[in-house]
Amino acid sequence: QVQLVESGGGLVQPGGSLRLSCVASGNSLSNYWMYWLRQAPGGPLEWISGINEVGGDIYYADSVQGRFTISRDNNKNTLYLQMNSLKPEDTALYYCALDEDGGGRGPGTQVTVSS
Repeated sequence: QVQLVESGGGLVQPGGSLRLSCVASGNSLSNYWMYWLRQAPGGPLEWISGINEVGGDIYYADSVQGRFTISRDNNKNTLYLQMNSLKPEDTALYYCALDEDGGGRGPGTQVTVSS
């Protein structure tokens, strides 16, 4: 069974950047599609990006397209999310997960975009 732990969140000003990481243990990430999701305070869990086992197929939600970049390093068993041009509406708890509905997700890392 895969355990996921996210990191890299923090407080950033609008227009700033952050890079999130998701480290897996218990199994190789190379066996899985991987996903990033987020949940704003009081809001639903929102899928934002997915990447196939080798990084050849990548998808983004319209809300982050052109600003966020998902990537993976299977040798390091790590998934990444580079977030640029951050907006206050990007404030949320960010999760990596094994399915697009958030299954198997880690505890999350908080991202707060505020001046």
